[in-house]
Amino acid sequence: MRDVHATTILAVRRNGVTALAGDGQVTVGDVVMKHTARKLRLLRNGTVATGFAGSTADALTLFDRFEQQLDRAQGQLRRAAVELSKEWRSDKYLRRLEALLLVADAEQIFILTGDGDVIEPDEGVAAIGSGGTYAQAAARALLRHTEMDAESIARAAMEIAAQMCIYTNDQLVLVTISAGISS
Repeated sequence: MRDVHATTILAVRRNGVTALAGDGQVTVGDVVMKHTARKLRLLRNGTVATGFAGSTADALTLFDRFEQQLDRAQGQLRRAAVELSKEWRSDKYLRRLEALLLVADAEQIFILTGDGDVIEPDEGVAAIGSGGTYAQAAARALLRHTEMDAESIARAAMEIAAQMCIYTNDQLVLVTISAGISS
């Protein structure tokens, strides 16, 4: 998988609710340029959430392509994820894009890469970006050892990642999706 720095995006699923959280830090080299960026996007009337790590312009291109695939697949997240990954890997222009996507609905979470990977986590937790491993480890521990809901786990795990990763801050954007309801 590509080594993408300068952000943390985390998805946590528990009891039919998926929470997606992203930090707000934008880093260029070793300088923090912005603290309150929004790296998450809701699609399909709030039933699908997406987040990105990597180049913003590249990620926006991929968001648009993913939304097109989601429309073609009539909202079927898995099918849209596979089709975007195939297009991303085979298209000469898209192959050069430097970003990772995390996409989720109330029932599924996927990490998409330009290498053609469509990764569905085993435990209902996935993360991308430089602080992703910290956030993912914290979220897994909280899932196993607490009764916290998905949103609380995502928030706490991202706060832990922000304390450990210099490319992640605690200015969080958090969205939740449950069957038919999003916020």
